[in-house]
Amino acid sequence: MTPARPPQRARALALPLLLATALPLPTRSGGPSLYVSIEIDNSVAVISPRTNTVVATIAVGKRPRGMAASPDGRTVYVALGQDDALGVIDVASGKLTRTIPAGRDPELVALSPDGKTAYVSNEEIAHASAIDVASGTIVFSTPVGVEPEGIGVTPDGAKLYVTAETSNSVSVLDAKTGRLLRTVSVGENPRTIALTPGGRRAWVSAEAGGNVTIIDVATDSVLEQFPIRGGKTKPVRIAFSADGRWAYITEGAAGSVSVVDMTTHRVVDSIAVGRRPWGIALAPDGRRLYTADGRSNTVSVIDTATRKVVRAIAVGERPNDLLYLP
Repeated sequence: MTPARPPQRARALALPLLLATALPLPTRSGGPSLYVSIEIDNSVAVISPRTNTVVATIAVGKRPRGMAASPDGRTVYVALGQDDALGVIDVASGKLTRTIPAGRDPELVALSPDGKTAYVSNEEIAHASAIDVASGTIVFSTPVGVEPEGIGVTPDGAKLYVTAETSNSVSVLDAKTGRLLRTVSVGENPRTIALTPGGRRAWVSAEAGGNVTIIDVATDSVLEQFPIRGGKTKPVRIAFSADGRWAYITEGAAGSVSVVDMTTHRVVDSIAVGRRPWGIALAPDGRRLYTADGRSNTVSVIDTATRKVVRAIAVGERPNDLLYLP
């Protein structure tokens, strides 16, 4: 659940194009980058994983939250919850080049495998919307469960999954037409849906339920539901190692990350990070894990070999989502 929005809301078509502030953003040839959406500052911070420092800050619009990158890594899309829009960032120039109408209150965003369609969860109106990113037009907007948040697309681009916090469900949509295919019951207050490497399974974190539900993508049936640390913690977002061995799950209220063995579905370790970790990202080589610590205003950098925080990077007020560009 997110805080109530101010009564005055700027509309997407009226948004000015805002430029990067402070330091210039490195081009893609400059190495990897970690993008951090900063809710209160209305910006996206860019961190260099090589130096663990903020190298740029991009003003984007009101209440930035979920982010997704185009398949070629040249464009970053950020959901602007109080502008009813997607902000479009050109990675090479480090500028917000335009905004796209995205329906009311977009929360999280996912891209189709070909990068032509952006999907958002519209929390306030309980819809999921698809946007043609080239034309900026909404292709469909489908009613889903109450308070949708997590959103994910299958690797073949055929199906869209949307979690609903209040309905305790996942809506399965045809990603091309928006037609509702099935509704799957999951744990209480589902926050995130994350597809495993290869896309055969979808994991759904249930914050109030303290558990994870695993869905078989082929049949959209529940395979298993297992607790995180005895169900006494509040799992939020999920990152998987590329080899399919480990799942890392942020636990906002606990200030920690659970490390889950993906074969046994058991928590094997817990890593203390900053206050209210939310977003999470793993470097492609699996050596560094990052969390957005919303109440500490930091990004924690974790050595996955030792499972210890090696750096806390100060960012703006209330970091939310993370996106790693290699």
